[in-house]
Amino acid sequence: MKKALLFILAAALAVPAVFAQGDSDVQASVQKALSASRFKGIQASVENGVVTLTGTVDLVANKINADQKVHHVKGVTAVRNDIEVAGAEVPDQQLQEKLLKAITYDMVGYGTTAFDAITVQVQNGVATLGGHAYGPVDASDAVAIVANTKGVRDLIDNIQVDPVSPNDDRIRRQVFRAVYSFPMLNQYLIDPAKPIRIQVENGHVTLYGTVDTQSQKDAAGIQANTVPGVFSVTNDLEVANGGKEKPGK
Repeated sequence: MKKALLFILAAALAVPAVFAQGDSDVQASVQKALSASRFKGIQASVENGVVTLTGTVDLVANKINADQKVHHVKGVTAVRNDIEVAGAEVPDQQLQEKLLKAITYDMVGYGTTAFDAITVQVQNGVATLGGHAYGPVDASDAVAIVANTKGVRDLIDNIQVDPVSPNDDRIRRQVFRAVYSFPMLNQYLIDPAKPIRIQVENGHVTLYGTVDTQSQKDAAGIQANTVPGVFSVTNDLEVANGGKEKPGK
């Protein structure tokens, strides 16, 4: 019995040494994983397999990427990411407008601009992405654009990805044609930053964006309702300038 107790006591005393040895190996592997120049401002400490990251980087993308790399290191059980994003401060409104423009124009070649209704709100440098994305590629690329923009201090991704559905795709295309072929509305094809956004989920259509007049808003809703298979149309289009009609509209 005495020998058994001594064995248990010796094993318990040896545990910290085992952890220490393991932590040193993990520390070396983590430092190797973060050896790229973009991670030079990051420090890492390891305790019982838990890695704490501190220091600064110049982009949110580098903070995210460092976290991902460390998570893949053998022996890492968890990661505390306390990295701060440094750099010049950009006024929230200016940064918000810059991000919206970048998301729109950088993704215009996808051919899905009218089907994305991604929103951006910036507060104290923290960018929150919301709204709807046509698919996971559009959503992840919007996140990447924001994460690689200087001035963004942190990123919250609340984008909802619309479900994959052949029927919804058919409805998107037909609503697109119905809306944009209408003479009063085809002007919104000119600038990709100002389209009428068409979001479809299980046959339910929602229209987003801004139009010049109330009559244009009404016309878009009516046209969307003409498409076969549409269960409902929610017209969330906003009318610019308080809805005052412009000459010739």
